[in-house]
Amino acid sequence: MRRSIPCGLMIVAAVMLAGGSRADEPKPAPDPDYRIGVEDVLDVAVRSNPDMQRLVPVRPDGKISMPLVNDVKAAGLTPMELREVLNEKFAAYIQHPDVSVVVREIHSLKVSVLGNVRMPGRYEIRGTSTVLDALALAQGFTDFAARRKIAVLRRDGSKQLRLPFDYDAAVKGDQNMLLKAGDIIVVP
Repeated sequence: MRRSIPCGLMIVAAVMLAGGSRADEPKPAPDPDYRIGVEDVLDVAVRSNPDMQRLVPVRPDGKISMPLVNDVKAAGLTPMELREVLNEKFAAYIQHPDVSVVVREIHSLKVSVLGNVRMPGRYEIRGTSTVLDALALAQGFTDFAARRKIAVLRRDGSKQLRLPFDYDAAVKGDQNMLLKAGDIIVVP
């Protein structure tokens, strides 16, 4: 059974942190550089027109569908950037539109853990996560895991980087690599 970390972030156009975690847990700081991704769910509203409010998923092609303006690219934009794009597009149909964009659900931040782990799979991450966090989600190693030869595969434009990761060194505090969406952790 795969586990995901509960969503504690709600990003309003100005990127504001909303609750979602237990009161006794520290809340992660919002990432001001958060970019909307495929499978995220957005709440888009035009203040002067309540009929224009929609809860829209970001499709696999990175676009959302809205009345009047049809398909609009959302993936890769910040909520504020999408807000500005929608304001411009709605301006052709609505006088002085005031669009708000709220990220209701984040599903685009995923990493994969493969190889000699107990629960290989794809996991959603929230906020700042490390390789050790992802290995914990995968419930640790099997008996045959080469813990010092782990690799993190990361896309960098058109290239794929292979970043070495030594579990034993990370446990000692020497290294614990931060993950990025789309990373693949391979445990030989």
